[in-house]
Amino acid sequence: MNEFLRKLIVNLDCIYTNWCICQGLASKLPHIKFILPTAPTQPVTMNMGMAMPSWYDIVGLDERSNEKCSGIQESRAKLASILQTEHESTGLPYHRMILAGFSQGGALSLFTGMQLPSPQHKLGGVLIMSGYLPCAAQFNIQNGLETTPILHLHGKMDPLVKHSMAERSREHVTVKGASNYILKSFATLTHSVNMEELKEVANFLSEMLPHDPSFQVKLKEAKDMSIKELKEVIKKAGISHKAAGFMEKSEWVKLVEDYRNGKL
Repeated sequence: MNEFLRKLIVNLDCIYTNWCICQGLASKLPHIKFILPTAPTQPVTMNMGMAMPSWYDIVGLDERSNEKCSGIQESRAKLASILQTEHESTGLPYHRMILAGFSQGGALSLFTGMQLPSPQHKLGGVLIMSGYLPCAAQFNIQNGLETTPILHLHGKMDPLVKHSMAERSREHVTVKGASNYILKSFATLTHSVNMEELKEVANFLSEMLPHDPSFQVKLKEAKDMSIKELKEVIKKAGISHKAAGFMEKSEWVKLVEDYRNGKL
């Protein structure tokens, strides 16, 4: 996948799970760019206080325990920053972006996507798999984002995030003003994904982010990038080995230009 992909998904939660899911989706939707940020490793109360990758502390999954979610505002800010960076660096409009995730990643997607700063930040959609609305006491939908398409996929046999929690999440978000919240249930699905659910995911992405040959992201010229930005492009392209021994900025610029022009 290269830098010229036309759409964006920020997908959250377990790296391995996301990598497997996104690899399959990318083969069917090659025009979509997938970004998979990593949650920080921190102590989680529900995990007996042991450290694990987590976007915020989980005390419990009942409504009273789900009120504080320490760290969620910092994670929300991180996702908003990723979206802003993509918008500013490529010209990609927010309606060409989707926040998506599984479990806690889906929870953070919902919490972040409906509370972006203004109507100009309205996303193409929010996709939740086996997730829920976290920190409901602090959740309010930003004016102008009420019609953001939300697809919530959830298993009725989920022993961790009960299906009733998904129903309460939809009810709460709808009461707050959301007008396009769809909850689709799967009778035998546990806290996992299956092919039926992934088909729904692919259909949602295709509908919300249709292939549009007329749209091109605007990339920052290599010569205008900082060394840090050049290194990041090269790292993402998987060609860091070609930059071994570079000393001058001009060398980094040429490598990025050659990569973008298909000369490598």
